[in-house]
Amino acid sequence: MIFHYFLISLAGLALLGVVLEELTHVNKAKVTLFFGTLAWISLFVFAQTGADRELINHSLRENLADISSLWLFLVAAMTFVAYLNKKGFIESLLHKVMPEAISERKLLFFTAIFSFLFSSLADNITATLVAITLVLSLSLPPNKTMRFAVLVVFAVNSGGVSLITGDVTTLMIFLADKVSILNLFWLSVPSFVAVLVLAGLLSIGMNGRVRIKQNRREIRTLDYWIAGIFLITIIFTICANVLFTIPPVLSFLAGLSIMFLVAHWFNDNNEQDPILEYIRYIEFDTLLFFLGILLLVGMLEQIHALDFLVQLYEHLPPVYANYLMGITSAVVDNVPLTAALLKTDIHMELTSWLSLTYAVGVGGSLLVIGSAAGIVTMSKVQGLSFVRYAKYSLLLLLAYTLGYFLVLGLGYVI
Repeated sequence: MIFHYFLISLAGLALLGVVLEELTHVNKAKVTLFFGTLAWISLFVFAQTGADRELINHSLRENLADISSLWLFLVAAMTFVAYLNKKGFIESLLHKVMPEAISERKLLFFTAIFSFLFSSLADNITATLVAITLVLSLSLPPNKTMRFAVLVVFAVNSGGVSLITGDVTTLMIFLADKVSILNLFWLSVPSFVAVLVLAGLLSIGMNGRVRIKQNRREIRTLDYWIAGIFLITIIFTICANVLFTIPPVLSFLAGLSIMFLVAHWFNDNNEQDPILEYIRYIEFDTLLFFLGILLLVGMLEQIHALDFLVQLYEHLPPVYANYLMGITSAVVDNVPLTAALLKTDIHMELTSWLSLTYAVGVGGSLLVIGSAAGIVTMSKVQGLSFVRYAKYSLLLLLAYTLGYFLVLGLGYVI
């Protein structure tokens, strides 16, 4: 029992390292990976018999198999986005569709819609970086920039919940066979409504006009091709899974291979800028963070330390428990929270799983430290602090609550 407390303390120290990253300046990936591997090594060292070690080894292999599927899928998806982002395709395309002048209110809604849609295709970090770069290029007054920044965080987190390419927690719940891809599509409706409502609330008092700096950079033919391959890969992944239950990781790796071959066909795979090098531009610190967290959660499940979550769902109906889990994800990272819930093998109906997917995906928006989108935004927007972001927490809670109950209503219809 004392040994179990030691292992739980390792997980607690890892979580503390994540929360205090801004103060310690130690990357959360380093902290979680260290404690995650140390915890499993400790399990092997202090196992009492050879049979116990064999059981631990079996559990570790299962844990690593689940992690590898998640990792490979994210590597493939993030490589597409990294290429298009580095080539300036996304920024150039935005400037092509933007007018030279637009009202602040319309621009706020445009930012909300773009952030929502783009985060469904890209990872949250990339979507936030692109959206915040657009906002900062407008040179708005600080108080208005804050509104845009808050909206970006909420819209990015909301957009990611309806597609497995958009949010890791959504992908985790899908890979656990709790929801189908078609079920997740429906989440886009209440999520989008909540984003528009928040945009409407934040737009109150914004009556000015903004001039957009035009970017005349030409988009290469190859970049259009690769963007098309990315979209086709997403569509094929969805259809292949629905019709033939082909794992998404396999479809995305196939799409990635086609991207490499097309680049070679266009003679773009030269020594100065090899297409394979773009794998190096993806957020590997994020991937290592996921690895460390999932190792820790797997360890906690191995010693039955996650049973308290089951007890919460035994004392509260899922509709309330899931809502609280979403609010908790504003303090505790949603990846370990979701992983812990899935490891407990809680039994819920489809509506409850959809509401949980929304809650843990969007709930982190309530505090600036509650999601990767919030952390990235705080690092990029000068003057955006925990306290200044918290001034909008009531509006964010209203939008989150509206979206949550719309998900419940939609779930009963489905």
